[in-house]
Amino acid sequence: MSNVIYVLNGPNLNLLGKRQPEIYGYETLADVQAKLETKAAQSGFTVEFFQSNHEGAIIDKIHEARDKANGIIINPAAFTHTSVAILDALNAFESPVVEVHISNVHKRESFRHHSYVSLRADGVIAGLGTFGYVAALDYFINLS
Repeated sequence: MSNVIYVLNGPNLNLLGKRQPEIYGYETLADVQAKLETKAAQSGFTVEFFQSNHEGAIIDKIHEARDKANGIIINPAAFTHTSVAILDALNAFESPVVEVHISNVHKRESFRHHSYVSLRADGVIAGLGTFGYVAALDYFINLS
């Protein structure tokens, strides 16, 4: 396996930069992708970037990552709080996982305080805006 990191994004993140910018900022998911691709390339890594509003599509990408990736950065968005299926898929992935949230979920509604994904994640980054993705990628670069 080469230095491939999957960056998986859940529902509504396709609206990043437009949806509730007071919470999530004005940077788009395409902006985040471009930033990560540049940083990864400078460090000898590749990112496989993916977003879906469908739980099964995210699970399929996690399964694919088992044979292709050295790690997963995942922002499961609303699936964070509901998806045992994503947790089960991540439990079958043997390399490191970093969970990322743009907002500080612990300062928001109480239902957002619980994460199924955190039960598997090797690290959790929340509240740093889109820089959280960069910090997660730095983690993988420093592991190599």
